[in-house]
Parts: sequence; C-alpha cells; structure tokens
Amino acid sequence: MATSTTGIAGPVAKQRGLIFRHHDFRWFWGGQAISVVGTRVTAIALPLVAALTLGTGAGGVSVIATASFLPNVLLPLFVGNWLESRRRRRIMVYADLLRAALLALVPLAWALDRLSLPLLAVVAFGVGSASVAFEVGSFAYVPSLVDEEDLPAANQALQGSATVAQVAGPGFAGLLVQVAGPAGAIVVDSVSYLASVFGLTAARQPEPPPEVDTTMRAGLLEGVRQTLGNPILRALTTHAAIFNMSGQILTVNLVVWLVKERQLSPGGYGLALSAGGVGAFCGTMMALRLARRLGYGRAFASALMLSCGAPLLLATFPFHGYALGAAVACVQLVSGTGLGNANVLSVTLRQVGAPRGTLARTSAGYRALIYGVIPFGSALGGVIGQLAGSRTGVAVGTIGFAVSAIPMVRRQIRTLRDPKDARQLVEQAPAAASEPGEAVARES
Repeated sequence: MATSTTGIAGPVAKQRGLIFRHHDFRWFWGGQAISVVGTRVTAIALPLVAALTLGTGAGGVSVIATASFLPNVLLPLFVGNWLESRRRRRIMVYADLLRAALLALVPLAWALDRLSLPLLAVVAFGVGSASVAFEVGSFAYVPSLVDEEDLPAANQALQGSATVAQVAGPGFAGLLVQVAGPAGAIVVDSVSYLASVFGLTAARQPEPPPEVDTTMRAGLLEGVRQTLGNPILRALTTHAAIFNMSGQILTVNLVVWLVKERQLSPGGYGLALSAGGVGAFCGTMMALRLARRLGYGRAFASALMLSCGAPLLLATFPFHGYALGAAVACVQLVSGTGLGNANVLSVTLRQVGAPRGTLARTSAGYRALIYGVIPFGSALGGVIGQLAGSRTGVAVGTIGFAVSAIPMVRRQIRTLRDPKDARQLVEQAPAAASEPGEAVARES
C-alpha cells in the first residue's frame, strides 16, 4: 500500500495547537469538557437519589440503571436515520437543552416533595435518549467542524477530556453529594449542559449542509448494512462488540473473585480499577505520537496488544488481599493505556473510513451493535460464574478481549500508514464482496 507523504508526519505538528488556533473547535471542546464532568456526576448521583433520598433498595437502583442504558439499545438506528439529512449542531443544542431541563426536574421535585422512582426513571430514560442524539450527531458534526487532517487532534482532545472526567468524576461526584446532597448534585450536570450549549452556539462559521449519499437505501437497518459492508467499520465493530461483551463477562466475575474469594477490600478493589483510568489518559495523550512513529495501523495493533493482551494475566495471579490488588492495578494501568490510545485512533478511522454522506447512520449502526451485546455479556458472565466459578469467568472474559483484537490486526488494516489510506480499502470493498463465496459481513 502506498505511503502517504503528508499524512501523519506533517499535520501532527500543526495538530498540537488545534485548540488554540481553531476558535470554533475551542469553544465546542470547552463546552464538552464541562458537560462530560457533569455527566459523570449524574451517573453517580442519580442512583444515590433513589437509594438515599427515596430509600429504595437494589431494585430501585436497577430501574434507574436500566432506564439510563435502554436508549442505547432502542434508539441509535432511528436517530441515525433521522439525523443523516439534517444539520447536526442545532439538534445537539436541542438535546443539551432537553437534558438540562429534565435534570432540573429532580431538585425541583425534591424541593416540592414530589420526587418519586417513576419520575427518576423517566428522567434517566429522557436524558439517555437525548444523549444518544447528541453523541451520534457529534460524531458526524466534528468532521464538518475541522479539516480532515485535524481530525486526529480533535478526537484526541475530546477523548482526553472524557478520560479526565472518567477518572476524576466519581471522586468529585462523591464529594458533591456529601456537600450538597444527591438532588443538589444533579444541579451541576444540568448547568453543565448549558455550558455545552454555549460552546456549540459560539461557533462563528455556519454549519455546512450535510452531505447526503443519494445511493443509500431507505430504512432503519441501512446504517447496520453500511457498517457491516465497509471493511474498516466492520473490523472496528466486530472488535468493539466482542470487547464489550467480554468486558461484561469479566466485570460480573471480577468483583466476586477479588472481593469475596481473594479477600481484597472494596476500597482496594476501587483503587485497583481506577488505575485503568490513569492509564487511559496516558494512552490518549500518546496516541498521535505513536501513530506518527509506527503508522496508524501498527499503532492500533500495538495499542490492542496492551488493552486486549495484558488482562490475560488476571486469572493467573495467585495472590490474595492487597498484593492481588496491586497486581490488578498494574494490569489495569497497562490495559488502560492501550485502551485510551485505541479510542483516539478508532474514532478517527470511523470518521475517515465512512463516506461523509453516511456518518450519522454508520455511527448509529456501530453504536447499536456494540451496545446491543452488553446485556448478553452480563447474562453470560453470570451463567459462567455460577456454573464454573468466578475465576473461570474472569479467564473467559480476558480470552474474549484477546479474540476481539483479531479483526484489527489483519494485514490490510495493520499496514495503514495514515487514516486517509483507509479509503482505499473501502473503495476496494465492493469488488471484494462480489467475489464468489465471500459474504459482506465475514472477516477474512
């Protein structure tokens, strides 16, 4: 495959100053950096409102968690189909305003003594639904906001702020809940979405009209068809779906194995897992440098060696207590570094590998497929842990991680020097798919 002469090496030096030189992206990123922290606060505070303010048990907390997650399974295909022919920034502003208004109902209802579990469930589902619209729209909006050569830097900045929120958000949320109470903490997220609105509306340049692919068929499943028919998106989706399902198998069993069977304290368990967030931030910041040195495909493969390979050690550890916690923290740090790196590279590959006229639908198809497997992973993890033991469940989950890397280390993808080179794979896909005996969705 021909090597791009301008791809990684030249633009990266320019990309380092994207936030400072690009007015519109700077405001967009600033609003997002604030809103993702608020989102992490609500992820902690909303279940606490049910548990502490309403006095519900595990069942009530489960209702809130289910209502928050359900839109990710039910709505992406509808949203992607609807957004494809519409300007995304306006929809994103409406989604932020809706999230802010819904969350504001919680402290208001608490003040009026009208707070109830059904109300919290409605708020959780509504916020989750608006979040699906915002995130699908954002994926398609960023390539119209910045030049294509700036996409890696834009995604690095957005992933970096999200990772910081992931690491610092739970601690900040806990402190806020302690000071202001669960309902009061929800106010922070409501206000944070207004900061996102401000960042979106501060753009000087009008959003260009969306590029619509007139050859695409109508129908909700078109996004899935486009995703599975595109060799880059198919490999990324297969990897992410197997990774997510394996992650659920691991998560369900890891807490039982570490805390109940190997005497690691809950505090030690939390600290061990938090090392993954630290690693993810480091990996996010290293992503473009690694891509410049190794090439895009090899950088991705190297990241997957860490994120999907390091966890294989977990089930082999013979330790107990804090020694086991320290060993798990080391694995989480290494794995998180690879994951943070891969997340930056993945988003850019998806944005460049999909034609502009299909960004919303393919993003929705990708999202539906990788989130849709999560309930199956949770159920399978429970069955494995129950029948074969939690340590076996941990082993199965980590083996699934390793298997998930296979679609992304094929030579076609591994030898990509620049994300733009992915277009050659996409252009060759129709001819390859038409060869006898080859199915569109099969990895070969």
